[in-house]
Amino acid sequence: MGAVALRAEGLTGLRASDWAAVRFTLLQALLSALLSVALAIPVARALARRRFIGRGLLITLMGAPFILPTLVAVLGLLAVFGRSGLVNDVLGLVGLGPVNIYGLHGVVLAHVFYNLPLAVRIILQGWAAIPSERMRLAVSLGFSPTDRLRHLEAPMLREVAPGAFLLVFLICLTSFAVALALGGGPRATTVELAIYQAFRFDFDMGRAAALALVQFGLCLGAGVLALRVALPSGLGGGLDRPLPRMDYRARAIWGDGVLIALAALFLLVPLALIVLRGAPHLVSLPAPVWQATMRSLWVALGATVLTLSFALVLAHAILALPRFGAAALEWLGLAALAASPLVIGTGLFLILRPIADPRDMALAVTMLVNAGLALPFALRLILPALRDVAATQGRLATSIGLHGAARFRLVTLPRLRRPMGFAAGLTAALSMGDLGVILLFADAERATLPMQLYRLMQAYRQDDAAGAALLLLLASLALFWAFDKWGRSDATA
Repeated sequence: MGAVALRAEGLTGLRASDWAAVRFTLLQALLSALLSVALAIPVARALARRRFIGRGLLITLMGAPFILPTLVAVLGLLAVFGRSGLVNDVLGLVGLGPVNIYGLHGVVLAHVFYNLPLAVRIILQGWAAIPSERMRLAVSLGFSPTDRLRHLEAPMLREVAPGAFLLVFLICLTSFAVALALGGGPRATTVELAIYQAFRFDFDMGRAAALALVQFGLCLGAGVLALRVALPSGLGGGLDRPLPRMDYRARAIWGDGVLIALAALFLLVPLALIVLRGAPHLVSLPAPVWQATMRSLWVALGATVLTLSFALVLAHAILALPRFGAAALEWLGLAALAASPLVIGTGLFLILRPIADPRDMALAVTMLVNAGLALPFALRLILPALRDVAATQGRLATSIGLHGAARFRLVTLPRLRRPMGFAAGLTAALSMGDLGVILLFADAERATLPMQLYRLMQAYRQDDAAGAALLLLLASLALFWAFDKWGRSDATA
């Protein structure tokens, strides 16, 4: 960020089109966050009120888009809403004109698809946190669904929904691949896309750095708001008893069922089409796709090792330092939430350019950036578990003289395997599907699988693109599953 700030030259190099990109970025992020949260509230309410076969599996699948490679999600949406997608096929049968997915509405649609499950999961946790004693009291007082909404659910939503909105808003601010694939021209250009264009096509380093500084300021502002926006619900605590059974009218039951079904179709049909369209072409993919897959695996595994190393070192240092130093280090570990891959990539390019050709270090730089950007998630998973180990096992380990590597292997690691496994799976999956920094640095000889997939989409090689998308989806899910399984296998805590 220091290199970016020095090269930005006080934002004097920005054009009118760049400020238009800032306005479009804020507009699409605002619309995406509003729609995601507005749709998530009734879906989460329906899931909270209903118990049915497959409910747990559906809720688990709703977490899949968060680790889904963005280009795979885009291809799935194109299979449904694109020029030759299912929706336009149906419209053609009834004599209506086709819909166009490109532009602002396409970007917002993709972001809602990507972030609706995340918002549902956050708000669903809010419903589960309402004390059962309050619900039992509502039943004993004869509250109607409207009364429960007013006195119990609305206060919870005032606490949970603003944080969910700002989190989705922050994610949409840093979205790159969606705007690259569905932006549709100068009127639908985000700041991230403008950075890429200034970097790759104009090679205007001052303008790219100025845009990166603006992007960092937008994300930092949204991040600070996200930390401070939650309002207390005033519902208090409870005894963690199970929620009582609620009686609802048949109309409400049918309404909840329709909402859940529509949400499931919206999320699962694009993924199913990726599998159906890609499976016949998976074996016949060209050699460059398989070579790019190996590069992506190397980047993902390297980023995972770096992320866990950074998180473990920072977590141990936070516990060892006094309060002020610990707080400063923890903020350092979370600072990447206010950045984006293209912003950090721009800074690294400015640092490396006088020393060596950055293209020769494309994969290493991509690995490092992915590790840094995954660090906040890993630190938030590992640090609480390490604090618990220190509180429950630390004195005993010290009293018997257990220190260093032996203490980590025998005491700490068995109790950190669950959060470490989940953090590793998340890092590997996100790194596998990242299309950001690699576009700034790499050429065709150093392309990763997401970059190769984007090139196939540009060349209108739809069959190969479908096969590559399925390969990318399977590789990302396999990495997440393998690391998460390692964390849950024989874990003692």
